[in-house]
Amino acid sequence: MSNEEMIRAAVIYSAAEPSKEQKARFGQFLKKKYGSDIPLTWEKSDAFPGGFRLEVGSDIYDWSVGGRFRQLRDTLVKVPTNNGNIIPLLKESIQAWTPEAMAEQVGEVITVGDGIATVAGLPHATFGEILLFADGVRGMVQDIRRDTIGCVLFSSDESVTQGSSVKRTGKTAGTPVGEGFLGRVVDSLGSPVDGLGDIKESGYMPVEAQAPAIIDRQPVDTPLETGIFSIDSMFPIGRGQRELIIGDRQTGKTAIATDAIINQNGKNCICIYVAIGQKTSSVVQIQQTLKKHGAMDHSIIVTASASDPAPLQYIAPYAGCAMAEYFMHQGKDVLIVYDDLSKHAVAYRALSLLLDRSPGREAYPGDVFYLHSRLLERAARLSDEIGGGSITALPIVETQAGDVSAYIPTNIISITDGQIFLESDLFFSGQRPAVNVGLSVSRVGGDAQTKAMKKAAGTLRIDLAQYREMEVFTQFASDLDDQTRAQLQYGQGLMRMLRQKQYKPKPQHEQVITLVMALAHTMQDIQAAEVPKFIEGLIEMFESEHKDLCERIDREGQLPDDLRQEILDISAKYKEKYKAA
Repeated sequence: MSNEEMIRAAVIYSAAEPSKEQKARFGQFLKKKYGSDIPLTWEKSDAFPGGFRLEVGSDIYDWSVGGRFRQLRDTLVKVPTNNGNIIPLLKESIQAWTPEAMAEQVGEVITVGDGIATVAGLPHATFGEILLFADGVRGMVQDIRRDTIGCVLFSSDESVTQGSSVKRTGKTAGTPVGEGFLGRVVDSLGSPVDGLGDIKESGYMPVEAQAPAIIDRQPVDTPLETGIFSIDSMFPIGRGQRELIIGDRQTGKTAIATDAIINQNGKNCICIYVAIGQKTSSVVQIQQTLKKHGAMDHSIIVTASASDPAPLQYIAPYAGCAMAEYFMHQGKDVLIVYDDLSKHAVAYRALSLLLDRSPGREAYPGDVFYLHSRLLERAARLSDEIGGGSITALPIVETQAGDVSAYIPTNIISITDGQIFLESDLFFSGQRPAVNVGLSVSRVGGDAQTKAMKKAAGTLRIDLAQYREMEVFTQFASDLDDQTRAQLQYGQGLMRMLRQKQYKPKPQHEQVITLVMALAHTMQDIQAAEVPKFIEGLIEMFESEHKDLCERIDREGQLPDDLRQEILDISAKYKEKYKAA
């Protein structure tokens, strides 16, 4: 039955039949409310003592004792606390409360299973709206058809049965936000799961929000330093950028994101780590790692583990982004990591197939591109007129056997501003982080680097690319001339230089000094195996004997010629001492 047909009839349920005067008042109310004369019938029912129940299509007016009591309960739930003393506020709310004839739209569950409920009788329900089922189970509208709607459930569907009632709330899915979430681990709905007590929220934000308009953005030109040598020097990330981290399983993708979070200590940048479909033990390990390195104080972990229902995994990154937007609109910088969007797409595929949507390529629904584009487009650097805050997104995608041409990787590559590709062969050969220089790119480039880093990095990427080509070419050559051998040794030294221990991000001065020294061929005659030891000793000497030089680089972000020459002179003297020893 269509909504127009349903609205043509109204039924009163009560113990006693209304009088003619009462029916006339009902008719006046219906005409004023719905704009036309609606036939009114009465049915005897003892289920509504002390009043009546009026059903007009899918709208229900419950004026029984139970209905008015529910109105009072809902009013009292919204009463805020006043320094822990809630009694005066309760008295005031009860004295000021007046019951109202408010319409409730109530539908009926047709089928339920696998976390999906099909509901009839809610013709005005909107996409993304939250519905309330039996025992307080909440769900979200994800599929709208002519006579029914498909709803995904956020918790167990055991209490939801065929024929049970479901009510509209008129609200879209949202999450609590605020400074109280810093240092905490929460689920997709903003509820704490770390056992540290309740969180006092500062507000409530919808999980789905429109991305900032072009006119509200400004160019990405401020570095967000990750502390990872190979990234900051060749594939820099700026505040407001979206840089994809892509690679096979167990190649160090999460390690790069974790190091980037740790490197934000003391840099006035809030970090949000969204774990989608991860093991709970992995999330706990990340929490302990961040806490150990002092990064948890400025971080929030949003988790939807592998054991959680698919709807919670689907909504997790949007909830994390809503929390990030709260801080961005306050003018703060935020780094958000989505780990990982491959599992997010799989969860959405499961929901879509259960909702009987047509499968497309690799069985994903046709709107899977929009799934991630509307999420990643929310990362931006706002203009100074509206606060100047930013969200920098590091989405993570897992590939199978290095296949970056699969459906989800190609989708996200086309959305983001570059990618850091981690190669399995490099990882297993000991090159960690295993960044493939040829396939990685940052489309923001030098705009996201300080002048010191940009000048110091120089020809690093070209030199490494030439080394990789020559390395492949010379695998089958028995005799090498001196120039080729020297170039290979130089390239091997650069590769060793880029190796970095996990959880030890490098400050800017260390990277700049190392780059200036290495690209001037100072390490040319140092054996590749000794390069890490040589660099470690050099940096220790700079930080102890030339502390003012290091502070100048970090403070000014400049590398004038006289400073560069000073670094080279000091490095040459250190090299003489090192070789003499």
